[in-house]
Amino acid sequence: MKSWTTTDAKTKFGELLKRAHSEGPQTITRYGREIAIVVASEEHARKKTRKGNLAEFFATSPLRGSGLVLSRIRGRLRSIE
Repeated sequence: MKSWTTTDAKTKFGELLKRAHSEGPQTITRYGREIAIVVASEEHARKKTRKGNLAEFFATSPLRGSGLVLSRIRGRLRSIE
């Protein structure tokens, strides 16, 4: 992943966008610290799309059938003040 300073990102914005599309995510830094990542719109759309639901997640969990037993403490709930 290429890293750009804020100054370089401003002056070479077109190149930054082109590389985000062709090479993948591009990091923007300020004072040596990462402040943003530019990604292509297709990648963003792909990553924000939900893959299944919670029931499917638990059904395909590697812990399913492992014998892990979870117990719940019965009794009065504590009050929060």
